[in-house]
Amino acid sequence: MWRSLWRSIDRFSPQYFKYVVNELRGIKVVDRSNREMVIDLMQSIVETVTYGDRHDPLIFEYFMEYQVMAEFVRVLRIGKNSRIEATLLQYLSIMIQNIDSEQATYYCFSNDYINNIIAHPYKFDGGDLAPYYISFLRAVSSKINRDTLCLLVKVDGDNVISFPLYSEALKFARHGEKMIQTAVRALSLNVYNVSDDMVFQFLTSPPLSNYFSDLVQSLKEQCIRLDTIVHANNEKSPQGRIKELQLDADKVVDDLYYLKDIISVGELRLSRCVMENLLKLLVLPALLSLLQLEEKSDSSFSAVTSLYIVSRLLQVVGGISLINFVAGVILYPYLASSKEDAAQGNNCNGTSGSDSFSRYISKLEAVVYADFDSEGTKNINGENSLGCLVGCESCDSPSAKRNGILGYVFSDNPTLLLSSLYLLLILAENEDCDDFLSRMIKSIVLPQEKIVDVLLKVLANPQVTVLTFQQTGWFLEKWLRCQGMKLGNDSSMLFNTSYEQSRERLQKEFDGPWFDYIPDTLRNEWESCKKDLEEPVNRKDPLFTLELHINQQKDDSCAATSSVSWQKMVDAVKAFVLHLQLKALIWKQDRPDKLVLAVETLSTSESWKTRSSDHSSANFGAEVALGSAFSCRIAFSNAGIRDIYVIPVSKGKSGKLLLMEKHPFRTQKGVVIAIAPLPGLSQPKIEKEHPTWLHLQIREFDPRFDSSKTKSHHLKRSNHVTDGRWTLGFPNAEACKAAQLMILEETSRQRSFVERQLALMLRDNALVD
Repeated sequence: MWRSLWRSIDRFSPQYFKYVVNELRGIKVVDRSNREMVIDLMQSIVETVTYGDRHDPLIFEYFMEYQVMAEFVRVLRIGKNSRIEATLLQYLSIMIQNIDSEQATYYCFSNDYINNIIAHPYKFDGGDLAPYYISFLRAVSSKINRDTLCLLVKVDGDNVISFPLYSEALKFARHGEKMIQTAVRALSLNVYNVSDDMVFQFLTSPPLSNYFSDLVQSLKEQCIRLDTIVHANNEKSPQGRIKELQLDADKVVDDLYYLKDIISVGELRLSRCVMENLLKLLVLPALLSLLQLEEKSDSSFSAVTSLYIVSRLLQVVGGISLINFVAGVILYPYLASSKEDAAQGNNCNGTSGSDSFSRYISKLEAVVYADFDSEGTKNINGENSLGCLVGCESCDSPSAKRNGILGYVFSDNPTLLLSSLYLLLILAENEDCDDFLSRMIKSIVLPQEKIVDVLLKVLANPQVTVLTFQQTGWFLEKWLRCQGMKLGNDSSMLFNTSYEQSRERLQKEFDGPWFDYIPDTLRNEWESCKKDLEEPVNRKDPLFTLELHINQQKDDSCAATSSVSWQKMVDAVKAFVLHLQLKALIWKQDRPDKLVLAVETLSTSESWKTRSSDHSSANFGAEVALGSAFSCRIAFSNAGIRDIYVIPVSKGKSGKLLLMEKHPFRTQKGVVIAIAPLPGLSQPKIEKEHPTWLHLQIREFDPRFDSSKTKSHHLKRSNHVTDGRWTLGFPNAEACKAAQLMILEETSRQRSFVERQLALMLRDNALVD
């Protein structure tokens, strides 16, 4: 009704604004009868104020004069209803986000208006009020700066004693809704970027500083969950576990980037607070697990998960202090055990080798703790000696050199081997790693020739998965390129053995149900493999280490279907392409960006020339000449027994079996009612007890192969598609046998074409010429 009285007045005029405010001021009780009117009044006020801030300064003067913010606080108190609360928070968020003038922002933040709204006793249980509340807090945080921040904190002398915007937001830090978690983190970063010395002292002191330990503790719990998924022994397939692993790993990475953003603010106390919790709660448990100084418990990680955690931390968070700390802890046991060896040598021959190692260790400790003050170091360890940190007793053992990171580098487990190598690569190639530590890694911990031999042995192991092949190839590529090495005789023999195995594995696929897809798969995988091999260290996701561990476990849930055969063919192509590209690297040859296969010219003797050309291009429903087609019968589950004609036809690398019904009016023509690919027929068999019956297995799985995409093996359908089966009944055994032979002949012609197309690539000197 109040709107109808003022239709003749411009709703964005000062007069209209004063009327609406007076209407709101006149409301003493909010109940069902006037609730909607109160909401309309608040909406009108916010819209008018937002307009006036940009176009009419007089409106905002009235806004201040009438103390509208105080009216909003009053309505919030008398409303006592979540709908009023949610609406008010929503409108205030809109208003704060859209006002531009510093005067308007300053007024809204003054007189504890914002703090009173924040501190209001909302009831969040079971309702949808929380998103509105957090959106309001985030809107406020987006407008604070060093001048307005003082309006939102309470100070006693030189100390901040209260900061409701920040402290109330932290209560939602672990809320179940991702949107709310994201808003809280955005708010906290807004606060960190404008805080002054007094505020930082408040934020990094208990109890608010517990936020950082809680954050890292939550991160640790997520990492323990990753470890549980990796080592789970349940009925879920490896692919299902990998998908679950990827989703959880994304959450871990999100947390790490948030921690990096906090450190990037550049405030010493804030960075120290984050880093100390990271080292104490996450980095040290992972490193101690790697150094085999702790038994695995429910709150610790396995070796492969520890390697992933440390690698991801270095990759995302990084920084001089963290990089050198990790490198120092990893190197210390090796250097300390070398010191023991040198001391024993000194006792025998009077040399002073131990003095040299003592200097190494002293320098190592100096580098590691260069970015930590004594207080920060003691907070982590209680002592500032690196030996006390990693446990000197571990260095007295003769097996110390075989433990720690070297124990994984030369492990028989490919996953641990590649995971540990990746961690060392990150350290050795990181610009923040101290030169001394980087040289120690490259010269002592990583004897390059031995590493190459270890990688080649993995490639030559036919039992490892294709994912292991790919990752091993990536490491071999990096080692050979970095060192400019040539393979010795023994190493060359290892590679040649591995190459020959991959070639034989691919050749076996010519007898499989997917040989017609091999050429296109080769082209696509060539581009994909080249891209993967050339991926830089700092861009490689270390999650591959956990995926490798899961893929080592065999999946017995898949029967021998065409979908499984498809993946088997793709894996064989991947392995061969990888070896072919590594071969080009080893023999110092350029690798083309795209693979060009031999172009085959179809001879006039090919079957498609001798038959009507409409067979090769026939689709479902097409009319084609019956010609030499065989007459037979087939039973369909939904159409009963039908009289049909069958004819196999191949053209180049494509081939199909056509099922046709006789045309009702044109006696020499047939209508195609079904088509099956020749390669997928899987050796048509004649039943012994019924020699007129021919059994065919039909390739139902459709990979939806797209030659324009490099990831052709990414399947669009389930890997558990059941293959179809046809049984054809012929008039006599002779006709049945003739049909079988013709299907086999056409399939053989199709296979021969593909083999000729790939013959040059499968030669011993492929790519060398």
